[in-house]
Amino acid sequence: MGRHLGEGLAVTVPASIDAVEALLAGQGYVSSRPLATVVFLALRLGRPLFLEGEAGVGKTEIAKAIAQALGRRLIRLQCYEGLDAASAVYEWNFAAQMIAIRTAEAGGGADRDALKAELFTEDYLIERPLLQAMRPQDGGAPVLLIDELDRTDEPFEAFLLEALSDFQVTIPELGTIKAPEAPIVILTSNRTREVHDALKRRCLYHWVDYPSFERELDILRARAPEAQEALSREVVAFVQKLRGEDLFKRPGVAETIDWAKCLLALDVVQLSPEVIADTLGAILKYQDDIQKIQGSEAKKLLDEVRKGLVA
Repeated sequence: MGRHLGEGLAVTVPASIDAVEALLAGQGYVSSRPLATVVFLALRLGRPLFLEGEAGVGKTEIAKAIAQALGRRLIRLQCYEGLDAASAVYEWNFAAQMIAIRTAEAGGGADRDALKAELFTEDYLIERPLLQAMRPQDGGAPVLLIDELDRTDEPFEAFLLEALSDFQVTIPELGTIKAPEAPIVILTSNRTREVHDALKRRCLYHWVDYPSFERELDILRARAPEAQEALSREVVAFVQKLRGEDLFKRPGVAETIDWAKCLLALDVVQLSPEVIADTLGAILKYQDDIQKIQGSEAKKLLDEVRKGLVA
């Protein structure tokens, strides 16, 4: 039996790598064996999990699947350029504080010291993701997803290093708030820049690569089960063929699923150059890439796909 991660509606950690694969598959996430292994170790050892890989390969989805499978709350910190510690932890509700000040002044005889102490209490605190993750949760420690860490800068990384070491944050007016139980932490990066080694050393690491043909087909079967087998095989083979082209942005698994769903909405049962030209915007997100694949190039790739599937 796996150990309990939390109190209340406690869900046990899967007792084996096979159990992790089954747990994720139950949420429609088809994982590779190495990914299931590192997830198992992260859960068992209580270590943060750092996932790198191209956009759209399923890094964010793994956090969602873990949260759903374990019955935990998912708390997401979406990173962006200029994100600082204060924005990630908390801020004060200044509008509510101003109303309280004006109300006290209108009532007359306001005790300034008492009012100041009252204004900086949890009643006026707006909790951001990192602080939320430090709070007790129903069902056990939450899953904290720190998404696209590579969009931030080194000072924020240094702050995270401290926060994830002790799982605590400090609010000057309130003091230090420590998590009663460490959250399940998953960090992702699209590798637009290198994340500092000091942060990586705190984590278990895994590179999430594009899946093989068979695994991507399994993913599509799980996410778009209504698609006919022949169409699913053509879609996966064509997207995998596209990834070998000289494109500005190669399509990820998310685009494979989106494209299949678009084709289903159009009642398409078989790919054709015309259908591909009409729906390229579902898999390619840059006009230069779309222009490169349209017309004779799409037909050429489709012919190669069909020859490969027959072989």
